[in-house]
Amino acid sequence: MEDGATPPQLFLLVSENERFRRLKDAFISKYGMPPAFYARAPGRVNLIGEHIDYSGYAVLPMALEQDILAAVTPTQTSIIQLANTNPVYLDYSVQINKIHIDTTKPLWQYYFLCGFKGIQEHFNSVFSGINCLVDGTIPASSGLSSSSALVCCAGLITVIANGKVLSKIELAEICARCERYIGTEGGGMDQSISFLAEKGMAKLIEFNPLRATNVKVPKGAVFVIANSCKEMNKAATTHFNIRVVECRIAAKVLAKAKGHEWQKPLRLGDLQQGLGVDLETMLSTVEQVLHPEPYSREEVCQCLGISQKELCNILTQNTQDVPSFKLYQRAKHVYSEARRVVEFKRVCDETPANALQLLGDLMNQSHLSCRDMYECSCPELDQLVDVCLRSGAVGSRLTGAGWGGCTVSMVPTNKLDSFLAKVQEIYYKADGQRAAKQTQNLFATQPGGGAAIYREV
Repeated sequence: MEDGATPPQLFLLVSENERFRRLKDAFISKYGMPPAFYARAPGRVNLIGEHIDYSGYAVLPMALEQDILAAVTPTQTSIIQLANTNPVYLDYSVQINKIHIDTTKPLWQYYFLCGFKGIQEHFNSVFSGINCLVDGTIPASSGLSSSSALVCCAGLITVIANGKVLSKIELAEICARCERYIGTEGGGMDQSISFLAEKGMAKLIEFNPLRATNVKVPKGAVFVIANSCKEMNKAATTHFNIRVVECRIAAKVLAKAKGHEWQKPLRLGDLQQGLGVDLETMLSTVEQVLHPEPYSREEVCQCLGISQKELCNILTQNTQDVPSFKLYQRAKHVYSEARRVVEFKRVCDETPANALQLLGDLMNQSHLSCRDMYECSCPELDQLVDVCLRSGAVGSRLTGAGWGGCTVSMVPTNKLDSFLAKVQEIYYKADGQRAAKQTQNLFATQPGGGAAIYREV
């Protein structure tokens, strides 16, 4: 992939594509004219590397075939008009100069406005209005990045509607920053894979500078997504941002103990780089410096020699009242998970005879660390991982932010049909609500392509 490449602009015969045709008809019915173009941004599944992108470490996701697809027409007004094919998501319109994103209520339109606002601020110019109809096939609050895909789709729409040009990398970086308008302190994985994905390939995504390397998963297995049916919206809860600040504080405490500069903003990955040591050494340092018992606010202040007021400056807006921090557990997860990502890519590159078993073992270790060290799992996810392993998966783990959402399992191709049947029987059919959405909740997937613009032939 060329670093400076822009998202592809493709042509298609809308009349021969049922989804595009339905979207076009609905757009005409809504706005009285056909769309000028369509924009697509995919969801993603993270194969390994959970909760480490915002600590500065590489992750290994792939794009899904499931996506956000939007039909768009630029207008001569200064109004953004949004509608959704899903009636659960209500119509919304706003004057461009009156955009307000309410972080206390993460409604669907605010994710779109994050993308619009991020691009507008990047160019620092007055943008025209748009009429937009959105259609999504990514299950919401499932850990498959539906919200980030919507931000990315909106960012891409805003660029095209206003005749601007940005590379995939520039778009990914802007969209990663602007999702923070809704209060999510993510690390950039979701936006990066949405723009940089290539069909048939997983990607090792590295940060500072942002770059993506193709990773070909060994033949003989497929990845299966299974939804626990427990929803979790990471912008609606403090779990996610508490983990972000625990990692920040852990980096500072470790840095101070090692005589390293700690006053400026610091991530666990920055610290490893600054000390010039490997991941094994960082894991030993965690064992030596941090204790497994939670750190009170007073103890953090004592360790760093700072006041309670100075601690408040390190915390985010929605973590000001957190009474204690599990620094040992969070740092141990980050460094061990970063090591698993390196190992996962090595196995994919070298493809030893037992590659699938090795990759499955890494996925299983990742889930245990997410469950026990990062505490971002939940009973439903743990049960589902157990069911998947008993049904024939060689590896299974939660994927996405956690606390609900989906698992990803590596399943030998010759066991796929029996795996799907067993998981349906044990996890879904036993529960009426889960059974109702079975096809959307359990599916095998191939690595999909990245964000694109489509125009009608």
